[in-house]
Amino acid sequence: MLLTNNDERLLKALAVAIVNRPRATLKELAESAGVSKATLHRFCGTRDNLVEMLINHGEAVLNQTIEKADLQHAEPLDALRRLIGEHLTHRELLVFLMFEYRPDTLDPAAAGARWQSYTDALDAFFLRGQQQGVFRIDITAAVFTELFLSLIYGMVDAERRGRAASSSSVNVLERLFLHGAVAAPAPASAQTPTR
Repeated sequence: MLLTNNDERLLKALAVAIVNRPRATLKELAESAGVSKATLHRFCGTRDNLVEMLINHGEAVLNQTIEKADLQHAEPLDALRRLIGEHLTHRELLVFLMFEYRPDTLDPAAAGARWQSYTDALDAFFLRGQQQGVFRIDITAAVFTELFLSLIYGMVDAERRGRAASSSSVNVLERLFLHGAVAAPAPASAQTPTR
């Protein structure tokens, strides 16, 4: 289904409404998104259809995120920066996908097959970065993917709950992912001499 900009804005508003009011009726969701119940009913029909539309849109957006980051060809650090930025462009959708997550969501034998190309692309990207000597090799590419996704989803949830500022999220994620939580050593000129 090809979405217009208005459809995408509506889906974004509805994703936020569902997360903020999980038990809301279709009418209440419509009000939260700033449309009439009739408009929302024409748009999706039922709440179940709306959830499926949001999940399908989420899948498409994540695959577009992979494409825009150019994970197969770009220099790994540039691709990582774009990957972080592209994910955060779709914060509302990521929060919804996190809200809808169930343990079988990523199981390829169950509903998770739809996400397989996305995680495969991330695995291949981190492996390529390891092969080029950009990313450390003592952590598997699959674990890099899991850690990356955990950081991204954790950050958008922290923003939603007011524990992180969205203006600094890209920089924080990049620094933490690439350099960890260890404090940077002080410059040699700032260190006190030992006796």
